Amino acid sequence: MIHPTAMIEEGAIIAHSAQIGPYAIVGSRVTIGDGTTIGGHSIITGRTSIGKNNKIFNHVSMGEVPQDKKYKDEDTTLTVGDGNVIREFCTLNTGTIQDRGDTSIGNNNWIMAYVHVAHDCFIGNNTILANCVQLGGHIIIEDQVFLGGFTGVHQFCRVGAHAMTGVGSVVLADIPPFVTVMGNKAKPHGINSEGLKRLGYDSEVISDIKRAYKIIYRSRFTLDEALQKLGLEMGDSAPVKKMINFIVGSKRSIVR
Repeated sequence: MIHPTAMIEEGAIIAHSAQIGPYAIVGSRVTIGDGTTIGGHSIITGRTSIGKNNKIFNHVSMGEVPQDKKYKDEDTTLTVGDGNVIREFCTLNTGTIQDRGDTSIGNNNWIMAYVHVAHDCFIGNNTILANCVQLGGHIIIEDQVFLGGFTGVHQFCRVGAHAMTGVGSVVLADIPPFVTVMGNKAKPHGINSEGLKRLGYDSEVISDIKRAYKIIYRSRFTLDEALQKLGLEMGDSAPVKKMINFIVGSKRSIVR
């Protein structure tokens, strides 16, 4: 299952059912799980662990050192889960010791062509990163996020579950769960209601999220006043609690 032109360094651990395409290079500290395919001319290097049933297309670079001047050859990692699709010319770097030391990709993500995932990013599960999304270092992308093509996310930002960005968005602050943003710089434009419907959220829950959005973004309350009002009036709603907890925990402030 390894093409004769592929270069596999001694020490690499490759599952029997994995496939390595022509002219691919796999480094000595790479682990590749069952059912994963590596496309031609891809380079998998560094201390990189790739799980099961991933589809990695041609010309992908994974596990190269961070684009960070503070990096001094420390032994950091890239960890990729199961069932991900990573399209052509994507670049995923390892972490730095200034953070967790690991760049982490969860399960069942769809990462389109030319996406860059910088050092110490954490991407959850079932996300979609459209073509040319660029993630700076230390970013957290929670589950089931959709980032539109050419979205750029500033380092240390956090994107909450089920959030969405429009094409060409420039994200300079945290995006709360369920919220849709767009523009340069990105501004809030409602909630991701269609995405929530596709995910099976019922109309009552979506109504709660819409009401919470209006209190945060369309009232004249300060953010602290909005959070207090949400806690008093809608504190029993699980998705509203999720929004409150996210905002309270924000270190960069939220898109507003």
